[in-house]
Amino acid sequence: MRRSMVSREARPAKSATLAAMQDELLQRALRLLEPWRWLTRPRFYGLDDIPDERPLLFVGNHTLYGMLDVPLLYAELYKKKGIFLRALGDHIHFKIPGWRDALEAFGVVDGTRENCAELMRAGESILVFPGGAREVAKRRGEKYKLVWKERLGFARMAIENGCTIVPFSAVGLEDAYDIVMDADELLATPLGALFRRMGLREDALLPVVKGIGPTPLPRPQRLYFRLGPAVPTTGLSGDEGSCRELRDQVKAEVERGIELMLIEQAADPDRVRLPGLFDRGGSL
Repeated sequence: MRRSMVSREARPAKSATLAAMQDELLQRALRLLEPWRWLTRPRFYGLDDIPDERPLLFVGNHTLYGMLDVPLLYAELYKKKGIFLRALGDHIHFKIPGWRDALEAFGVVDGTRENCAELMRAGESILVFPGGAREVAKRRGEKYKLVWKERLGFARMAIENGCTIVPFSAVGLEDAYDIVMDADELLATPLGALFRRMGLREDALLPVVKGIGPTPLPRPQRLYFRLGPAVPTTGLSGDEGSCRELRDQVKAEVERGIELMLIEQAADPDRVRLPGLFDRGGSL
């Protein structure tokens, strides 16, 4: 039986040795991120407004191929605020040997209610994308769109555990790609029958994209992150109406942040690294 995905770091009593190992791992990761940081020159807004109380639940939009911008948010929060994010990952990640271990090393846990509750009780700072894999696997016309459907889980968990929510918004990465063929189009080809026989999840089927020329390498666009006003949950009831109202409030703040960052992006004359070579905007 596989061990719980909540590692020992989730618990309040953390040994000095474990903390030192964690810090060394993160410092190495920060160094590896430097070339990508140089290319994307990320800007962060609202860091000073993050509250001091814990636990915190960071809730935001998942971008196309979202693993390319999330590490920069991780790094900035760790360097500037001392916050080590514990991300709730899609179950599919934890079925892949090696990749699962790499995610666990950086504090990612299987996104179950039990793991989330344990992290909140331990006073951790948690990262969640309500849109999940479907929001990563963008279709045409979904550029910077939230695909949260009717999910209320993060709101219910925050209320039950008195967890303050920090909405955040990310812009830039979806301008680094053009979608050549999205999941719906792929499933309509003969490959669709093969994918279904293989039991692949249709919501997690990534589109075929191009970035630099015909390659899947992303065009180096500046990345923009906004941390919105914190949303306290103390005193809220956990009934469905309250959960829905909280979810809608957070969703609206994430969408507002996206709009603000798109305005910031449009006014930025240096949004593209090496203009003339990589200045074609993406069109999802």
